[in-house]
Amino acid sequence: MQNNAPRLLIAGTGSGCGKTTVTSAVLRALQRRGEPLAAFKCGPDYIDPMFHTAVLGIPSRNLDLFFVDETEVRSQLARHVPAGGLGIIEGVMGFYDGISGTSDAASAAHLARATDTPAVLVVRPRGQSLSLAAEIKGFRGFAPNTLRGVILNGVSKAMYPFYKAIAEKTGLTVYGCLPPVPEAEIPDRHLGLVTAQEIGDLQRRLDLLADAAEEGLDLDGLLALAHTAPPLADESALLAPVTDKPVRIAVARDRAFCFYYADNFDVLRALGAEIVEFSPVEDEKLPENIDGLYLGGGYPELYAEQLAANRTMRESIRAAVQGGLPTIAECGGFLYLHRTLDGAEMAGVIDADAHMTDKLQPFGYVTLTAGQDNLLCCAGGIIRAHEFHYAQSDDNGDAFRAEKPNGRAWDCVHANETLYAGFPHLYFRANPAFAQNFVRACAQGR
Repeated sequence: MQNNAPRLLIAGTGSGCGKTTVTSAVLRALQRRGEPLAAFKCGPDYIDPMFHTAVLGIPSRNLDLFFVDETEVRSQLARHVPAGGLGIIEGVMGFYDGISGTSDAASAAHLARATDTPAVLVVRPRGQSLSLAAEIKGFRGFAPNTLRGVILNGVSKAMYPFYKAIAEKTGLTVYGCLPPVPEAEIPDRHLGLVTAQEIGDLQRRLDLLADAAEEGLDLDGLLALAHTAPPLADESALLAPVTDKPVRIAVARDRAFCFYYADNFDVLRALGAEIVEFSPVEDEKLPENIDGLYLGGGYPELYAEQLAANRTMRESIRAAVQGGLPTIAECGGFLYLHRTLDGAEMAGVIDADAHMTDKLQPFGYVTLTAGQDNLLCCAGGIIRAHEFHYAQSDDNGDAFRAEKPNGRAWDCVHANETLYAGFPHLYFRANPAFAQNFVRACAQGR
């Protein structure tokens, strides 16, 4: 299937330059014009796509060249960019920041090249004048890229002509400025921005950003640039149901558990599963007639008291998991299965305690290799995954060996024939066999 797939990548000079703010402003402004849109995020981030989703009302999807190859990310764009519309991709970190820190592999620059997507660079001038041109010129000339323009972020209307003239010395087109909008600022915390659902007046803030984008950005120019992208084709292998039996997988989804890849749900549904959402914070027990359980990541540490107080849910989950219900528990879900989290009672499936620290633990991309047969694979099975957490466990498990791209390795994950529980987050298209085995186990259990 071929799709004209007009598209644009909004990149940045580094974390904190305002990529998410600019992306959200552009999305809402174009949405108000009636443009059919799809949003994407470069890399494994969970939080930024929540803001895209809050703008559009449809899932934002991750495009990650560590998890999958170039053919697959091109196929994802071809599948999801709407006919007659366009796709907006938010970059990750700085434009060239890749897997290891020593190459641009899996960076926003790599993604833009691999998908022939024109890119614009968000820059926030801070204590600069002419040096801004040197910075932009460095990004433009550092390596092969698809940079076509610049957006000036945090620049007032009065100062815009000054900075525009400087940025134009680089030969790139300046697509306007987004001035400071204090009323629309999004606070952050230890894992990044607060989540979209925690901001009660988020839609008002998004509209304020869109107002600023309409006034300060060349939206028509950005649309024209997006339409210079060449067509793409969906060349990925189709996934088919692995069971003819109905399979219902309960997914914990609320304020405490909200870190999921939209594509993981696509994969599970394609394999024949129905997703049944529930809240470990609010609901009394697991949904009825379920065949599997998926506990994603999130912020259980912020809701530890509420999770502890919901004794009937904790008992329901403990009984189900210990009774052999096929279960995947990633990061925050793994913490919830512990005996305690910072002293608060949790589900008690894992005979260990967990606590929060004030610094990131081993984080980033990892490759997992199974040391034993388990729910998701046989011994020797391999999948690429991702870690990002401040928590520590008294017992990380030893069913898998995790190895970072720099060679650092450690044991992790509790696993058996019905359980995967550990800090690494899984992206199912990195090895669909893991998801297939999970759905098959759910069907066999029924």
